[in-house]
Amino acid sequence: MSAGSEDPAPATASPQDAARERLALRLRAVAQGDRVALRDVYDLTSAKLFGICLRILPDRQEAEDVLQDVYLTVWRKAEAFDPARASPVTWLATIARNRAIDRRRSLAGRHPPAAFEAALDVPDDDEGALAGLERAEDAHRLRACLEELDGRTRGAIARAFFAGLTYQELARERAMPLGTVKSLIRRGLIRLRGCLEA
Repeated sequence: MSAGSEDPAPATASPQDAARERLALRLRAVAQGDRVALRDVYDLTSAKLFGICLRILPDRQEAEDVLQDVYLTVWRKAEAFDPARASPVTWLATIARNRAIDRRRSLAGRHPPAAFEAALDVPDDDEGALAGLERAEDAHRLRACLEELDGRTRGAIARAFFAGLTYQELARERAMPLGTVKSLIRRGLIRLRGCLEA
């Protein structure tokens, strides 16, 4: 499948469904050896997968190395993706999580042993609403709506959803109570949804 031959998503599909279908189509193209499709998959998913790697691994360089390995795996094994068994993001996130955990285990001799609880915080379910919107065709509108938020809220949402920080990590980073961070992000997402639906 060439880069220009992907089927359009149905007009009645939600932005999240359309983004999921687009990603599934690009993965099918990767399975047929389409390098442009692999670049598309990277552009659509690398921020989320890098966030997963960063949660599990001790430093950024290791996470970057694992992310490269993830996309090499996708290139070699894209034909194994089955949309009837998992959404594309869930399939990709599983690869990233497994590669990151394998790398962390291999580093055990070089770094002090640490708990793997961080891996349990990485969701197995499909991409969230914000990630779905980001991957949809209205990414420009999402950016415009993010700009309407105050700087503190916008920064917290960006760190949580694009950099992959957990609420606990955000609370520590910003020296704020955990409940305040959760409320800040929840209110910001409500405002974002209202802006996007307007």
